[in-house]
Amino acid sequence: MEILNSLKSLWDSTGIANFVLSADPSLNGVQQFMHQYGSIIMLFVCCFLLWLGIKKQFEPLLLVPIAFGGLLSNIPMPAGEAIAGPNGFLGIIFAQGIDKGLFPLIIFMGVGAMTDFGPLIANPKTLLLGGAAQFGIFGALLLALVFGFSPQAAGAIGIIGGADGPTSIYVTSKLAPDLLGAIAVAAYSYMALVPVIQPPIMKLLTTEDERKIEMKQLREVTKREKIVFPIMVLLLCTIFLPSACPLVGALTFGNLCKECGVTDRLSDTMQNALINIVTIFLGLCVGSKLSADHFLQVETLKILVLGIVAFSIATAAGVIMAKIMNLFLKAKINPLIGSAGVSAVPMAARVANKIGLEANPHNYLLMHAMGPNVAGVIGSAVAAGVLLAILR
Repeated sequence: MEILNSLKSLWDSTGIANFVLSADPSLNGVQQFMHQYGSIIMLFVCCFLLWLGIKKQFEPLLLVPIAFGGLLSNIPMPAGEAIAGPNGFLGIIFAQGIDKGLFPLIIFMGVGAMTDFGPLIANPKTLLLGGAAQFGIFGALLLALVFGFSPQAAGAIGIIGGADGPTSIYVTSKLAPDLLGAIAVAAYSYMALVPVIQPPIMKLLTTEDERKIEMKQLREVTKREKIVFPIMVLLLCTIFLPSACPLVGALTFGNLCKECGVTDRLSDTMQNALINIVTIFLGLCVGSKLSADHFLQVETLKILVLGIVAFSIATAAGVIMAKIMNLFLKAKINPLIGSAGVSAVPMAARVANKIGLEANPHNYLLMHAMGPNVAGVIGSAVAAGVLLAILR
């Protein structure tokens, strides 16, 4: 009998025994199928994400850790021993780094240290493009309210429209912690899929002649301007929107260390070692919320739909704003750079440059697109501050 019990315990601990869960009579047909075979479904989903990251190279630094974290979270384990559970190593890291909002702030420091605000300073008009892209946030917020989400949950969902993973995590941890997993997965997934989502929208809203517009070379920005800019941004944020100061402060501190010229070691650490370490942990932790019990729910699907709607509205709003500005400008701007108003730096700027080159081989838009791109980073942080001030 003891041998049989031991063999049963051994069998119960295997993945084969835990892959397919027992039926739950309280669930309907579709729910029953998801309940029993959810882990198997999610393993295929995570393998697909790995394929996108490795084979198609869709932002592999984000997608590979996220997908692998999803694989780890769906490994069949006995109850209470799940890798992504409260006592698993991914669960512990999630609680300390994401649930408490630490990782997003560190990521923002690294982003600031890697960001050149020169294109925005040289062409301040592009700030309007970064601002226009924030319509995606507030448009999705209204739609989420229509879908029946609470104002706090709607605000957290809306921030996905900024295409800014750290900001989405930070806001959600303050407004709707119970939705943190689904929103983090949606935000980072759409960031990684910028090269897939944005081009059709950009081409739909622009003509061939508009995509061929060439822009003049930007003026050279002085070192003094680059040092003063982050300080001024922080001071303005302190005066008008203190609730955005944690994000804006981390961003501007990282940028100041880069531009001041006397803290190269700190800047180098933030640009490389620090942000790489946090990206590894953050990606794995976001992926840990791809477990079947968290992800295969109707609420999660609603969030994914609202997220892509928010991102699409943000992309479209930036392009449309550029077209409106051209009605009043003598030196026309290429509307494609308006799509870079989302804060996926530098992915959105690269996509704008790629589409521009397809229309005109001499049309190099990368530095021009970086203006609205970095404006979008500031804009999403400001939008986050507004939501926190109103909804928290």
